[in-house]
Amino acid sequence: MKKVLYILCCIIILWPVHNLMANSTGDYLAEVCEMQIRVTSPAFNNDEFIPSKYTCEGKDIMPPLTWEGVPENTLSLVLIVDDPDAPSGTFTHAIFFNIEPQKKGIEEGESPGVAGVNDFGRLGYGGPCPPKGHGPHRYYFKVYALDIPSLNLKSGAHKSAVEKAIKGHILAYGELIGKYERK
Repeated sequence: MKKVLYILCCIIILWPVHNLMANSTGDYLAEVCEMQIRVTSPAFNNDEFIPSKYTCEGKDIMPPLTWEGVPENTLSLVLIVDDPDAPSGTFTHAIFFNIEPQKKGIEEGESPGVAGVNDFGRLGYGGPCPPKGHGPHRYYFKVYALDIPSLNLKSGAHKSAVEKAIKGHILAYGELIGKYERK
């Protein structure tokens, strides 16, 4: 009986920790809602390689994206692109916020909303550029549907400010994962 109680206590105590660790991107904001938004790209399929055109070895432009399943009561969207496999920790490649809720995607090279500053120190998108010989990295193109019409942030906001501003306002979430490797 003691063994059963011990196991149950461990499950009760460790279950929240397990759920937090289950998200490999470290994106704890996404855990507050189901992944309802379907994010796709005509340039690459989920969990496949991103064409070099959209990387530092090509034109370094934002790939085209589409999304569906955005709730009707959405008042704005946020798009964040990051790489959890970077040697120094998660590396942010793009932040766009205050995106119009009726938008169904973005065209190649488009800046869809107010641009935040990426970890290259630039506004907008900076394509995949992992260290040579480091193996493939994963790039998460994350779309958040919000219940607020805009974030009270200026162009050049950092990811931490955007994440703080959207916390508690996420209606739905979706992501597309692309890979890239420099040899």
